Amino acid sequence: MADLAPAPPSASESGTDQLFPTLTEVQIPHVAARGRRRHASSGEVLAKPGDSDTRLFVVVAGRLEIARLSPAGNAIVAILTPGQFTGEANMLSGRPSVVRIRAVEASEVIEVDRDELQDFVRTDNEVGEIFMRAFILRRAELIARGFGDTVLVGSDYCSGTLRVKEFLTRNSHPYAYINLDRATDVQGLLDRFHIGPEDIPVLICRGQQVLRNPSNQVIAGCLGFNPAIDETKVRDLVIIGAGPAGLAAAVYGASEGLDVLVLESNSPGGQAGSSSKIENYLGFPAGISGQSLTGAAYAQAQKFGAQIIVASGAKQLTCARKPYAIEMDDGRRVPAHSIIIATGAEYRKLAIDNLPRFEGAGVYYAATFMESQLCRDEEVFVVGGGNSAGQAAVFLAQNAKHVTILVRSEGLAETMSRYLILRIEGNPAITLQTCAEVVALEGDRHLEKVSWRDNRSGAISTRPVRHLFVMAGAVPNTRWLNGCLALDSKGFIKTGADLSTEDLASAQWPLARAPHLLETTRPGVFAVGDVRGGNFKRVAPAVGEGSIAVALVHGVLRE
Repeated sequence: MADLAPAPPSASESGTDQLFPTLTEVQIPHVAARGRRRHASSGEVLAKPGDSDTRLFVVVAGRLEIARLSPAGNAIVAILTPGQFTGEANMLSGRPSVVRIRAVEASEVIEVDRDELQDFVRTDNEVGEIFMRAFILRRAELIARGFGDTVLVGSDYCSGTLRVKEFLTRNSHPYAYINLDRATDVQGLLDRFHIGPEDIPVLICRGQQVLRNPSNQVIAGCLGFNPAIDETKVRDLVIIGAGPAGLAAAVYGASEGLDVLVLESNSPGGQAGSSSKIENYLGFPAGISGQSLTGAAYAQAQKFGAQIIVASGAKQLTCARKPYAIEMDDGRRVPAHSIIIATGAEYRKLAIDNLPRFEGAGVYYAATFMESQLCRDEEVFVVGGGNSAGQAAVFLAQNAKHVTILVRSEGLAETMSRYLILRIEGNPAITLQTCAEVVALEGDRHLEKVSWRDNRSGAISTRPVRHLFVMAGAVPNTRWLNGCLALDSKGFIKTGADLSTEDLASAQWPLARAPHLLETTRPGVFAVGDVRGGNFKRVAPAVGEGSIAVALVHGVLRE
């Protein structure tokens, strides 16, 4: 993962130079060799929002205008002059354009289609790096400025609103947010689209289509997140799950020439993608947010040609014959010569009857910037004693009034990294409550009170708390396997040396050799990351396992 993100710009470069660099007279012919020169007449529209046939344009002569279109008025994003080029992250993913590109005057451009561009950034180190850095920075700028084709209408007291915000953010899609709790002039908008309270949240997709409380899958379809899949094509490798392990496997597999398809049931990044700050990952001494780390890995996988499907995971694995087949949530079936399962694990839910009522409305399973803004200057409880809980507590303490960590054990030493323990002990805004367990939640539309029991004395305490972050324990995402692979007593997938003679006999292991490291009871089916039994639940081991599994896949494909 050495080239996980583009090289940082030099201190002399301005923000504009980074976003809209100018290619030199020596570099432009490199691009021209992959595209075609064409004339654009004054006022000609080269791309408009919603276009799925994304192309890159390099200005040779004249000027191009990049604009964001909206009912409230158009906004100029940039004017490009000779040597500058269009495009952002959707050039790699194949998602539809969110801006309009128009010739301000008669111009000459070099036009490069997406397939040629992807090949170019893989093979031309110098100009390819310029493109990659600009694409990633431009997408970040569109998000920061809300320059997109999507408007979310919702409420901070609505769990569905938080879900949609997280889905759009984790998939790096820019959007504008209208908060009904604060806005006083939106009745006209609501009347225009016939939106009632029961419809919240509402997503206005591309300025026209109105989606009422849409599922993530519906959102992905409307915004064109996913390319079409050829169900008759047998893939070299299908990766199930796009957390750190799955993304690492996608990067190494695609970069080494394998035909790679990644299926992700929600958003790229997994649990790591929701981490506020990872400080013990090699190469980032100042730390890096999970969103930044996994977002860069996502772009890198697409750079090498991996096809990634979001909001549509695996429903069933057909493992009785080869090639294997994965049935997706939407009913499509994908055949594969080899499979890497990287579906991870999810935090264990509290055994409280009314818990679902408050999920997304006071009870959260991630601590990102969005959640931190919801609990500014308020009391916060964090349940859990692992690194994720520690990172969340430290992060939330920056804005919250006070953070209390509740753990069932007598301390953190056995479950949390030492640097986080020291950070917690030295922060007066954080209190550790040991031998404690949440027993009750109260509230109307939103969580209002939390009760917990001291397991030493049996005493129950109640406090007015509106924000509870649950990061305790892990439940593997293996229910969909339906007995196809051997699992351990906790439901994690058994691999390699952990597989017993009985496991292999039950699965009718067909080969003379024993299963490889990370290989399951089915030849060519591997498990990596948090879903694997015995995995050390940190980002770095997950990345390592993903890359190792790809090396083993090559051997299996040669068998």
